[in-house]
Amino acid sequence: MTYIAFFADGEHTFRLTKREIEELQVKCGSGIGAIANRLFARNFAQADINETIRLALVGGGMSAKRAHELVVAYVEGRPLIESYELAAKVLERTLCGNPHEKGND
Repeated sequence: MTYIAFFADGEHTFRLTKREIEELQVKCGSGIGAIANRLFARNFAQADINETIRLALVGGGMSAKRAHELVVAYVEGRPLIESYELAAKVLERTLCGNPHEKGND
């Protein structure tokens, strides 16, 4: 499921496909459910936020290099709450879909 939101320098598409989910699990050392649970419970590591956003940008069509640059510029070194909500929303859409789309009744 995709999620479109303003991040960094404009509106971007975020999506975690099977490929990005597999990489996220490796980077964070846990399954997707555990990563989501950590975020939802606010018991997360910084990598959970950084990697979720970076990989969702890639899954949304951005080059890996540009996604990395945006995370370095707009996530790393900034207050975590600024990026927490975006990462949590991306994981929520990945796990639950979009309740407002047809077929999700």
